[in-house]
Parts: sequence; C-alpha cells; structure tokens
Amino acid sequence: MLDVGNDAPEFALPNQRGETVRRSDFEGRRLVVYFYPRANTDGCTTEAREFEAARSRFDERDASIVGISDDPVDDLESFADDHDLEFDLLSDPEGEVATLYESYGEKRMFGNTFDGVFRNTYVVGPDGSVEAVYEGVSPDGHAEDVLADLAD
Repeated sequence: MLDVGNDAPEFALPNQRGETVRRSDFEGRRLVVYFYPRANTDGCTTEAREFEAARSRFDERDASIVGISDDPVDDLESFADDHDLEFDLLSDPEGEVATLYESYGEKRMFGNTFDGVFRNTYVVGPDGSVEAVYEGVSPDGHAEDVLADLAD
C-alpha cells in the first residue's frame, strides 16, 4: 500500500463517457480514489451508490470522487446509467493505474486464481499527496467512513 505522505501516482484514464480524466485535474482539492473489482456486482453497486448518495457532502468538504476498475468503458457507462452515478468511473483495463496504487494483483475466488482489482481507497490531498489509506474495505458504509474522516 502507498503510505500517508507519499505522492499519489498520476493517471490518465477514460471515464464512462470516454473522456480522459487525470489525477492532476483535481489539484487544489481533495480526491477520493476508490478501487473496486467489478461494475454491477452487489458489493460494487452498494459502494458506488453510497458514494453517489454522499457526493454533495464530499463537495462541501472540497473533495471529488473517482472510482477505478478494470471494466471496459461500455460497462462503466451502463453501470453509471443504471444507478444514476454522476461522479467519474474510470476504466483501467490492464490494471496499470491500480498497480501503481498497489491495488491490483493475484486474487483467488471459487478455487480459481486470476489478476484483479483490490477494494482499496485513497484520499489524495490538494497538493497531490496521500492523506488517507483504506485497505481491503467493506463496501457497506465505506463512503460514510471516508466522509467522517474528512470532517476531522
């Protein structure tokens, strides 16, 4: 995991509309970068909907939200449309950015081994440094946990 105080790696990834989004686009404000394994699965849907429901409160704390998975742009577009998600969902199909954020690697499920995205979250400060790290989070209630920490 990246540590608090590390520089957050730069990225440039397409969002659900095919527009390129960069970490540096958010300089001067906080950025919540959350990694999730798969769009339209139960846990990922819960997490995304909770971030969306709290989005105005993140805005009040001068914080933007981006979700990153290895899903293709088309899947992210339908995910955003199906659940009225207004924040950027970014496509990292090869896991390159997730790897930079130490959020991609070997996983095991149902006896199978494969590479995939880990459910981790980083809060990047206005200066581009990591302010908070959440590793292996539970999707239910996670947005509220991050929001509460931003209030401190």
